[in-house]
This record gives sequence, C-alpha cells and structure tokens, in this order.
Amino acid sequence: MFKSPNRWLLLAALTLLPSFCAIAQEVDIEAMAMLEAADRVRFPDESFELNVTITSTSADQPTEEREYQVLSKGNENTLVISTAPASERGQILLMRGRDLWVYTPRLSQPVRLPLSQRLTGQVANGDLARANFSGDYNARTLREETIDKKRLVVLELIGIDGGVTYNRVLYWIEKDTQRPFKAEFYALSGRLLKTAFYRGYKMINGVMRPTELLMRDALKKDDQSVLVYSAIKPRELANKLFNKDYLKRIKPGE
Repeated sequence: MFKSPNRWLLLAALTLLPSFCAIAQEVDIEAMAMLEAADRVRFPDESFELNVTITSTSADQPTEEREYQVLSKGNENTLVISTAPASERGQILLMRGRDLWVYTPRLSQPVRLPLSQRLTGQVANGDLARANFSGDYNARTLREETIDKKRLVVLELIGIDGGVTYNRVLYWIEKDTQRPFKAEFYALSGRLLKTAFYRGYKMINGVMRPTELLMRDALKKDDQSVLVYSAIKPRELANKLFNKDYLKRIKPGE
C-alpha cells in the first residue's frame, strides 16, 4: 500500500532530526558569548553616534583622509554620513539588516551596494556599517595564545550567509577583559585579505573601548588605513532616519 503524504513527511522529518541535533550541538556557546562581550567593548549596546576619521596610506598613492559621522541603532540600522572631504560631504550609507544603500545628492534614488565593497583605503562598507560581529557570524574557539603578555582566545568566525562583509574572520580577544586585540579577514577563496589591530583603549562612558583601528593589506604591507573614533556617546535615534525615502533630508552633523 502507498503511504499517505503526511506519513512520508513524518518519516522524512524523523530521518533529518539527528542531523539537526548534531548541528545544534556544534554551536560553541562559550565562543558566541565571548564574541558578544567583545562587541559590547567595541561599541555601546544602545543607540549611539560617533565620528570617525580614516587616514589611508600607500607606497604609490598620496595619503587620503576622510571623515564620517556614524549613527547606529542596534546592529540592524546604521547611517554612515560623509562629512569630509567637501567633494563627498552629504553622501550617506544606509544599512537595514544586511541590506546596504548609498545616497548622494546627485542621485535621485539610493543605490544598493554590497557590504564587502571597498569604501576607502583598506576599509570596506561593512567595516563601518556593521557595528557587531555577533549578528553576522557563528563563532568557535580555535586555541589560546599569549602575545605581549596578554592571554588571548582565538575565535574562528564563519559568516552565516553570503551577505556578510567577510567570509571568515580570525579574532583574537583578551581572555580576562574580552577586549578585541587583533583580527584577520579572509575571502571566500581562503586568501587573507587584511589584518586589523585594535588600539588606543580609553575609558568612554564607563567602558574601556578601542579608539583606533589599524587595517593593513595582507600583500602590500605599506597599504593601510587607520580609523580614529571620537565623540562616542549614546543618542536616541528616530526610526525615520533609517528609511530610504528620508535620506535626502539628512544633513551632515545633525
């Protein structure tokens, strides 16, 4: 006799159940908790704003300096507003979830962009638009190391889908303080793209946070960008700010 469709579905579900359980058991709860703690060190949990100056140097190119105002509400809503140079003032990146748009005064409508696309120097769009790693990556603990007398845990981060900024990240975090120390960013092919160092820790709103991020090209060691964060502070942000149709009303510095 033929089995009913419902029975076939039940048998299929029972067959797949062990696989689902195995996947669930592979989640490294301690690694994810450390990743979330490191995210809270880098930036506040609540809505916030900050300014960032990016200075990019290269062996065969003149030094470039750009300035941005960043408004972030959770890990899903971010505005990156260009404030300098004057030729780029008013350009805006809007991130909703992992969807990213760019708006410039010369465009009638925002245009979609990938998070992985280069913004300036060694900095990708997602390096500014995504405040946290924990929403985009699954983490597992690889090993522990000691560097400069610091006890570090090395996490491997794998992107949860193809829309993340980097396919794979190795992330060094201080074991006792959960402070980010270093990161390596890899392409889908497995090639190392760049290395980042978290520096300039200062007490900001009761938390020691890194105020500098050095990003260095993996092949061209002289090609690097230094991000300097300032004026990091909580700020209430209205939902309307993160609407594509509202971008043309936003003014730098508001």
